[in-house]
Amino acid sequence: MDDRIHFIEHKGKQILLLDFSHATAPQMLLLLDYVRVTVAQQDRQSVTILADYQDAEIDHAVATKIKEVLALDGPFVKKSAWVGTEHIPHVFMENFQSFSQREIVTFKTRDEALEWLAGE
Repeated sequence: MDDRIHFIEHKGKQILLLDFSHATAPQMLLLLDYVRVTVAQQDRQSVTILADYQDAEIDHAVATKIKEVLALDGPFVKKSAWVGTEHIPHVFMENFQSFSQREIVTFKTRDEALEWLAGE
């Protein structure tokens, strides 16, 4: 899973890349468990995340797991950006945001998201 969930550096900032692109629903569930554990090992309010959902399969079970992980990783996340969300149903996105009690900032490309995440 280290090929999909790992830290990268951009402009001197450590960013946790969550590469969910093209993942099936069963893969998503495994990856989300790995994300939960990885984030929980970090210091509080220290993690900057880039999540790429390009062509990922988001069914009801995956959406429920995303909400769970968002709630549990909240204390550790400083800033996050999502890309590839165009195919995720709007109602799911609204539920993710309301359930997590944080703004989900989306971008069209990884480069745009990385620039925003690296900014102050």
